[in-house]
Amino acid sequence: MDTKNEILRILRLSGGSVSGQELSGRIGISRTAVWKHIRALQEEGYEIEAVNRKGYRLVGVPDTIASGEVGSWLDTERMGREIRYFASIDSTNQYAKRIAENEEAKDGTLVIADEQTAGKGRSGRHWVTPPKEAIACSLLLRPRLAPELISMVTLVMGLAVARAVNSLYEIHAGIKWPNDIVVKGKKLCGILTEMSAEIGEVHYIVIGFGINANLTWFPEEIRLVATSLKLETGHEVNRAQLIAGVMEEFERLYGLFEEDGSLKRLQDDYNALSVNRNQPVRVLDPKGEYTGCSRGIDEEGALIVETQNGEIHRVVSGEVSVRGIYGYV
Repeated sequence: MDTKNEILRILRLSGGSVSGQELSGRIGISRTAVWKHIRALQEEGYEIEAVNRKGYRLVGVPDTIASGEVGSWLDTERMGREIRYFASIDSTNQYAKRIAENEEAKDGTLVIADEQTAGKGRSGRHWVTPPKEAIACSLLLRPRLAPELISMVTLVMGLAVARAVNSLYEIHAGIKWPNDIVVKGKKLCGILTEMSAEIGEVHYIVIGFGINANLTWFPEEIRLVATSLKLETGHEVNRAQLIAGVMEEFERLYGLFEEDGSLKRLQDDYNALSVNRNQPVRVLDPKGEYTGCSRGIDEEGALIVETQNGEIHRVVSGEVSVRGIYGYV
């Protein structure tokens, strides 16, 4: 970890004062170097008190999701160990794909933006990321998996986001199959996975996730179907802490998925958070629309739908409309 980030992490975890001597010993740098890093953090907007014979104490942090702040919360070995931060960008997914192809950026690189001007959701829909209110991230992975398994990674990220949200806040976030995170029937987060592959080999995948963190206003066309963490909790949330929480959850869950090549150890957890499970759904299939009752996902991430006559369908593609969710009927 970056030395400055490590100092910030130690101060955050201590909850009190930490002497320059202790920081020097724990990190392996001189006390003068510690002081220089403290000064740099103060210049970035961190409020750090320096008290004689007591040391340094973190008393205030800026509202930022820059790499240093996210890194100071992060406790992972692989995900987000390299962070690319932008105050504004066209699309984190597009940037992640560019560095995957042009720079050979490493597995686990996380791209973060405070503002996204050309973000896209599923089916090319525009995704709103206003400055300093939402979370726009893209994670670059270089999996050693067959291309046909990659669609399941989207479900792994959905589970990671829902678990991180529920562990940090007293709300119940659920998953609308395959990749929307919802609270009280309104959309909180969208996930978009893109892949570069050839027959039998995946070059890279990029998983973009956008979380409505501190938004209080939405455009008219989505006002009735979208929500934010601030609206649901009644207070602003720490975006950097949430990003770190998602990366930690994803690292653990993705590790299990990689080992198995399936969702068999994640299936029960996913189904427990599924807002579709045991609910009526309408499946918009090119071969013909039909209705039934969702029974959750199987080990391969397909949605199991049981029709009134007892037929079982595995839904692996297409749009699924869910009664009572987003105003669908």
